[in-house]
Order: sequence, then structure tokens, then C-alpha cells
Amino acid sequence: MKILFAAPKNAWGGFLDKIRSRLPQHEFVATGSFKIGSLKGFDVLIPTMARVTAEVMDTTRSLRLIQQCGAGLELVDIQAAIKRGIWVANVPTDKCGNADSVAELGIYLMIGLSRDVKGMHAALQNRRMGEPLGRALLGKTVGIIGLGGIGKALARRLRTFGVHLVGIRRNPDDSTRKELGLDWIGGKGDLERLLRESDYVILCLPLTDESRNIMNSKTISCMKQGSFLINLSRGGLVDRYALEEALARGQIAGAGLDVFWQEPPEPNDPIFSYNVMATPHIGGSTDVSISGIMEVVAENIQRLEKGKEPLYVKSG
Repeated sequence: MKILFAAPKNAWGGFLDKIRSRLPQHEFVATGSFKIGSLKGFDVLIPTMARVTAEVMDTTRSLRLIQQCGAGLELVDIQAAIKRGIWVANVPTDKCGNADSVAELGIYLMIGLSRDVKGMHAALQNRRMGEPLGRALLGKTVGIIGLGGIGKALARRLRTFGVHLVGIRRNPDDSTRKELGLDWIGGKGDLERLLRESDYVILCLPLTDESRNIMNSKTISCMKQGSFLINLSRGGLVDRYALEEALARGQIAGAGLDVFWQEPPEPNDPIFSYNVMATPHIGGSTDVSISGIMEVVAENIQRLEKGKEPLYVKSG
């Protein structure tokens, strides 16, 4: 089979070379960018961060599977694919080690912001020792928005830091609160309460029409003075201009971003002049996560080859 990898050849920790070695009987082609021109002649598409529209799908009659190498499918027109008889599948974050890796990055961003990484660098450059004064996580309140695989993995790890945990999810239930040791769990109507109480607000929810720009001028203004916002999910959850305004006026103390309003972001974007820790969408780019994702993607390609339905197919 012929498989298109819609990304630069070396993206995602060399994922392409790894799966090519795992499935040497198939032909893999990289687009070289996060864009798709034509799908003509391809049986499988691995879209990564490329937009997959009905028009793109209409460039082929051979495509049978759109297989994401991760969880995010917000750029894929799933209904258009289903209409054309194309399976769409992803790799759930809790099935491959991805959630654990993203959770670890979230803690890295929390600690880096709390201990003022930029201030540390400046102190060393100016030969000053014993500064800056950092903030401890102990006793702080962490608000997790989205309690799927990533949110749960994050909550489990944060309990050992002695923080207070609160969270919201689409369908809150007391069993999840007890399982994760949350002080309280709420639904979307409790967003402002979570923002007012939290020293750290961490976004772990998928991007949908409902969640797009969930952090905007109104909601960010509800955040506790001097708190931190961390986005581990999708850039579209945060209004970039509202975030810059909040940083500029000191409403929040800083932001940790692994995802952005456009990817890649402009390196000279003025928002980075504030207390922002940024990583290049690498939450799931670890040895454990990539290995787990590769196994699921390879399994689904093999299932397709045998005429079987892939795992984790979306129904719309």
C-alpha cells in the first residue's frame, strides 16, 4: 500500500523512519510540510497537522484510511470522509503513553514558570546568585479543564506535589472526583469558579466549536491575579490577543504554551517578550509515546491490509 505522511520527513521524533522500518512492505511518502496537495494513488493518509477537507479527499478514489498519529482530528472533515467510505481513526492518548508524556511536560511548564526560568538565565548572565525567588507548588490550587486521558494523567502526578486539585469536564461525576483526589469537580457552568480559585489553569480538553477560544478576554479576566495559564491541548482554545493583553497588564503572571494559534508561531511574536515558556508542540514527542503511537498506527495499517476494520474508528 502507498501511505502519505503529511509532514516534514523528520517530524515527530523521526516517526516516519520508525514506522517505515516497522512496515517495510509498504511505500511511505512525506509531503515535506503540513499541507496536502493531492491524495491521488494513496491508500492511507497520516495527516499530522494538515487540514483534510472534502476537496482534498476528492483528489483520490483510492484512499481507504485517514490514520492520525495521535489523538487530534479537529482538522479532518470526518463527516466528509464517512460519506466517501473512508475510515478515520486516531490513537487515544491513554492507549499509547501519550497522555503520560504530555502530563510530564505540563509539570515541567508549571515548575519552570513558578521558579522563573527567564529570571534564572538573567541572574546567571549577570553573575547574581540566590535569585530569583520562586514559587513552590505546595499548597497551590491547580485547575484542570478537561479530565480525559491527559487531564487524569496530570492529576495523578500532581497529587504528590501537595497541591489542591479542582477540575471540570463535560459530564462531571463523583467517581472521577474520588479517583483523582479532586477537591471538587464541575461542568462547563463552573468554569469561572475554577478560574477564580486556581493558581494554575491547565487546558487539557479537545478543540471543538464549543471549546474554541474558551480562554478569551472575559474568561481570562476571571483568572486569579498572578496566576498561570498552561495550554497542553490545541492553540485554538486560547484567544492570542486576549492572552497578550492579560500578560501585558499583569492580570496573569505567565503562560506555558506547547500549542499555538498558528503552527509554527512566528519566532518574533511580541507575546514571547512576556513571561512565556514555549515548547514546539512536543508534549507527546517522547520515546515512550512515539513507540506506543507507532504500534497502534502499524496495527491499523495491517488490519486494513487484511480487510479488517481499524481500531478506534470515528463514527462522526
